[in-house]
Amino acid sequence: MSHPEEYGRLVQLSLEGSREAFSALYEATIQDVYKTVHYLTEEKTDVDDIVQEIYIQVHKSLKRYDASKPFRPWLTGLAIRQIHAYRKKRWMRLRIGIKALNYTSEKEEDFSSQIVEKISNRSLLAAVNQLPFKQKQAVVLHYLNEYSQEEIAEILDIPVGTVKSRIHAALQKLRQRYERRMLIPGKVEEFHGS
Repeated sequence: MSHPEEYGRLVQLSLEGSREAFSALYEATIQDVYKTVHYLTEEKTDVDDIVQEIYIQVHKSLKRYDASKPFRPWLTGLAIRQIHAYRKKRWMRLRIGIKALNYTSEKEEDFSSQIVEKISNRSLLAAVNQLPFKQKQAVVLHYLNEYSQEEIAEILDIPVGTVKSRIHAALQKLRQRYERRMLIPGKVEEFHGS
């Protein structure tokens, strides 16, 4: 569903108590929500629980939805907040530190088109999964969910410049991993095979 009016109609009917409307809203949005949670969650066994919690929060929060704004970014923002809550709980429960990688690159060529073309590549997905969470989040929202940098800034409630720098830093790290693999015999196929 891509018509904002249809989302608005389903939200309004859901607020009036229609279970069918909420079910239709769920069906219209579940693929995007599931995809986002899947790519931003390290423990894949937790994905279903997080998605379920997101829709519980959607149901509770619909009355606070501002119908003058697009629904999908609002929903994605809610999903991102639930993923953050999950990560915070996991962090406290497991006491795991986030490892930040500090790589620099002299090259400034555009690597983003290669990400889009190869997003189904397991090796590239593994590299994206190794990015620090904030960078991974920006890459997933931009390249997988096709949100603009301005929409991402609104979803994450951060400045557009921060979104740009996170995407830029992520692309630099991915570019360096790609270049390192190109130099290791037998590793070239990992980025070029499908």
